[in-house]
Amino acid sequence: MPEPTAPAPKPSAKADGPVHHRAHLLPLAGKSESTVALPAAFSTPLRLDLIHRAVVAAQSHRRQPYGTSPTAGMRHSVEWSGKGKGVARTPRLMDSMRGAQSPNTVSGRAAHPPRVDRIWTKKINAKERRLAFASALAATRESRLAAARGHRVPDGIALPVVVGDPLEEIGTAEAARGFLEKVDLWDDVLRSQDGIHLRASGRARRRGRVRRTPRSLLVVTSAPGRARGFRNLSGVDVVPAGRLGTEDLAPGGVPGRLTLFSRAAVESLRERLGEAAP
Repeated sequence: MPEPTAPAPKPSAKADGPVHHRAHLLPLAGKSESTVALPAAFSTPLRLDLIHRAVVAAQSHRRQPYGTSPTAGMRHSVEWSGKGKGVARTPRLMDSMRGAQSPNTVSGRAAHPPRVDRIWTKKINAKERRLAFASALAATRESRLAAARGHRVPDGIALPVVVGDPLEEIGTAEAARGFLEKVDLWDDVLRSQDGIHLRASGRARRRGRVRRTPRSLLVVTSAPGRARGFRNLSGVDVVPAGRLGTEDLAPGGVPGRLTLFSRAAVESLRERLGEAAP
């Protein structure tokens, strides 16, 4: 299916009303002949600082507290000989001059070990979090941001990509690949597939995170369990509109992810944001 060669439609605005950008509506077959009005959140000014803060806050909520054992480095039978012996006051093993237990000794306790009661979570104001989400949505309209993230954006296509509701009925990876090839978005999946690499030796590999896969398309549906054919493609994430978050739109805090919406997902997102149809 040929992609639209016309530029993105101009935003429509009523008197004293919010600005609504419009996007081309791509059918699964044929040409793009109609447009769909996007929620007003897609017209929010870009705020890179708030997007980064919201993503860091979301990541901090998933961080697992860790710390050393309270008795680590303290499991020794030690004694101190007292003052006036001409030696340091370091605790020493019984009947020995070998130091132990003190932070300046071999196998001694850590001076300032990590503690499990440390609070790792970071807070963000509710209004700032909502503004960050709206700004991340607006960033999906910018081709330069998508290209800066490394996505392969075809020439002449308007972002974000909005497809008809039959998109949500795609149930196999073969059908998903065929659709992405028609709209020239399959190259971005190949970029993710070619970018899979083994991590360097370290804690990540010891904890099972052996491979790293670059992020590719984000497919937003109207409800869970839709567009299942995209789930097994390399780097592709399928998220319902009700669970869409700033981190999905801006992985790592970097906005501009190449995003694919179904028309029903746009309406579900509008309902979630509490906006009326223009």
